[in-house]
Amino acid sequence: MNDVATAERPLLEARGVSKHFVLADNLLRRMRGLEPETLKAVDDVSLSIHRGETVGLVGESGCGKSTFGRLLLRLYEPTSGEIYHNGVNILSHDARATRELRTRIQVIFQDPYSSLNPSMTVRQALEEVLAVHKVCPPGERGARVGELLEMVGLAPEMAERKPHQFSGGQRQRIGIARALAVGPDFIVSDEAVSALDVSVQAQILNLMMRLQDDLGLTYLFISHNLAVVQHISRRVAVMYLGRIVELAPTADLFSEPLHPYTQALLRAVPKPVARRKAATPALEGDPPNPVNRPPGCHFHPRCPHAMPICATEYPAPRAVAPGRLVACHLYDQPEPAVKTAGQG
Repeated sequence: MNDVATAERPLLEARGVSKHFVLADNLLRRMRGLEPETLKAVDDVSLSIHRGETVGLVGESGCGKSTFGRLLLRLYEPTSGEIYHNGVNILSHDARATRELRTRIQVIFQDPYSSLNPSMTVRQALEEVLAVHKVCPPGERGARVGELLEMVGLAPEMAERKPHQFSGGQRQRIGIARALAVGPDFIVSDEAVSALDVSVQAQILNLMMRLQDDLGLTYLFISHNLAVVQHISRRVAVMYLGRIVELAPTADLFSEPLHPYTQALLRAVPKPVARRKAATPALEGDPPNPVNRPPGCHFHPRCPHAMPICATEYPAPRAVAPGRLVACHLYDQPEPAVKTAGQG
């Protein structure tokens, strides 16, 4: 799905990026002359992210969100497509250029405890990053560690502690400090607050937004929590079975979702009610097997508005308003007759 063109060159741009995983070879399939099964985790995804903005990426578990983030980080090599950072194709980088790229593109992981070495103090962990990337001379690393901890709201003397001596929120602050240590301009936040208490989530989100203002950071914010995405994102991309089905400014997407899948996601968000009533499922049917995706529009077996064409032809992304794209056959017609989540 291509973004609406803008005069400003994107800081980070994916063009037709795919990542296919070939599953373990199956003897029975080979005996039948069949090819190994392939999981299309990310399939022909295009997305532009401009300097200083936050783009949220949402969808059900297993839809390919984290895989896409890892492709942007070059933790995975794409099966096809191109990825540009500041107009340069990062897939053409050699080992040296890729190491330099690590100072521009960083990640905040979901579980900070598992991503921190339990045998190292915070000082050792942060100084290791500074040493590997040659960010500052050895004599200045101690002071830089103190600056990084203060930047994320921790006292410099905490640098002598080990990860198990911190709370979950504090460990995530350390993870953010580690990402900031090399001075990046783009950060992939992969479910960075999903493991935290609600009150701590708000603190980390506010910290990330403050750092964005102070340092000019750009985020891809991956999450399944729509309320969190609404709070922090300027635009939101909705992914289903490896493809982006809708892209819109945050306020537009939450006030008038267009794709039936987006509408179902918003209906699934719990809402306070005066009295308890039986929960109505937002979607009918089970999620399809991602290895054997339905033909045509992959969402059509669960879609309440499915038409015959949906079962045979995948819908081309359509610009329905400035900054709004949707991949749905309902919008092939001049006047799509589909109710939004706030209607009826």
